[in-house]
Amino acid sequence: MADFEVVDLPETDHVDVGDTAPDFTRPLVNTEFWEDASLSELTDDGPVLLVFYAMDGAFPATYMWNEMRDRQWGDRLTVVGLSISSPYEHKTLIEEREMPYSLFSDPQNGVAADYGVENDLDGMAGVSEARPAVFLLDDDRTVEYAWVASEWPDFPDYDEVESAIDDLV
Repeated sequence: MADFEVVDLPETDHVDVGDTAPDFTRPLVNTEFWEDASLSELTDDGPVLLVFYAMDGAFPATYMWNEMRDRQWGDRLTVVGLSISSPYEHKTLIEEREMPYSLFSDPQNGVAADYGVENDLDGMAGVSEARPAVFLLDDDRTVEYAWVASEWPDFPDYDEVESAIDDLV
């Protein structure tokens, strides 16, 4: 495994508990196809765990999705991811990880900017991705739980997320 350095991320004014999560429409990818969908369409059906993550293929993405797949949170609420990766890359990640979750594609990283979780990549002018973040939303898109990475790489406390899910559903 390659060596990497832990990097502190700058402070951010991100969406937080009690806020209404911004709505958006982007391509939503599953194992069979993708189509434009909005976050509000998902929350209309109940609570949603919205997971921002590094681009597909990066080790943090693989680690996060393996953990969430194994915890089977999708049996209790809608779990959906979002990254800058293309629908084609998402389809591959879903198949390789045997994920029961769908992923939004946001190559321009506009949704992460709206949520205050964008991360400019060092040494790459004009290139950014979402920093890891987890937002648990009720059916009105009110944020019930929020975690945003303060360093890279960083991962949510999965037991804490699960406890927040238990409190909501």
